[in-house]
Amino acid sequence: MKLKKITNYLESIAPSSYQEGYDNSGLIVGHPEMKITGAIICLDSTEAVIDEAISKNCNLVIAHHPIVFKGIKKFNGYSYVERVIIKAIKNDIAIYAIHTNLDNVYYKGVNTKIAQMLGLKKTKILAPKSGLLKLFAFVPTNKSEQIRKELFKASAGKIGVNQNMSYASLGVGTKDEHGGGMVKLEVIFDPIYKSQILVVLNENLNQSEIVYDIIKLENSNDHVGSGMIGELPRAIDTLAFLSKLKTTMKAGCVKYTEPTTDKIKRVAVCGGSGGFLLRNAIAAGADVFITADYKYHEFFDADGRIMIADIGHYESEQFTIDLLFNILSNKFSNFAPASEGSRLFLTEINTNPVNYL
Repeated sequence: MKLKKITNYLESIAPSSYQEGYDNSGLIVGHPEMKITGAIICLDSTEAVIDEAISKNCNLVIAHHPIVFKGIKKFNGYSYVERVIIKAIKNDIAIYAIHTNLDNVYYKGVNTKIAQMLGLKKTKILAPKSGLLKLFAFVPTNKSEQIRKELFKASAGKIGVNQNMSYASLGVGTKDEHGGGMVKLEVIFDPIYKSQILVVLNENLNQSEIVYDIIKLENSNDHVGSGMIGELPRAIDTLAFLSKLKTTMKAGCVKYTEPTTDKIKRVAVCGGSGGFLLRNAIAAGADVFITADYKYHEFFDADGRIMIADIGHYESEQFTIDLLFNILSNKFSNFAPASEGSRLFLTEINTNPVNYL
């Protein structure tokens, strides 16, 4: 199987364009046409993980965190980043990262995985992204069905798990051709698909027939954004909840601010460094905000309005590798656990740089 088949599927779930500006998700080492012999899934692509890939005859490492975030001018092996890249290239091992783009999707996303582990119900994105677009295309009646199908293939009418959504109204144009009959197609789409949607119109209509409008909607995309908010099936005593949180997330410790309520019902979460979402968690009425990487003075920002629970960066995202394993093994038969000679592995390396005494 070629590398691009794997990465294309992953990006159909978490498009690279959904990553944050500081991120570097995508193919970091390797070529899309490489034939993959096996893959290891990890949180961090460390030297030990590359050695593990070599020992298991895997030539693909799929990591949540990119090994490279910014430009590297020299490869002398003086830093762990340089050594990882050098070793991967020497051994013809590809490195692919799927980071904040996987954080930012609801369907099969990182925060959805955390919410499921905590047993949250009625979940939704805590801070949805804005910027949905809507296409109004006026097409001849005899071409409307074909164009509608092609627009769907180009990801128009696809919002979250809902697909092939559109609206069509029949009208009479002022031109004589086509008997004056025209269909007005309306579809919502994410801006990342704009170019391929315009290709559909250009390929299926004559130049004189291309009449369309694209407008920006005020609606937010409830399936793309940061963090997650949900509710427990029943309220739980605050200290009991914190104890369960530590056990469930296999945390070395839980750092938390003064509880604001005796029981926890409404829970906000964000894998990794989610402090920027504190106001969103408070506005959503969360009893607790679970995330990581809080600094001492930032804990004061809870200000008696919410309880912050910092469980650690690695701890909050460690189950992302299980998420990716299930995504890939369910899609590709030769990666499925039950198949003979399965070539998809969860790393056996604990890449957490933090130890607890």
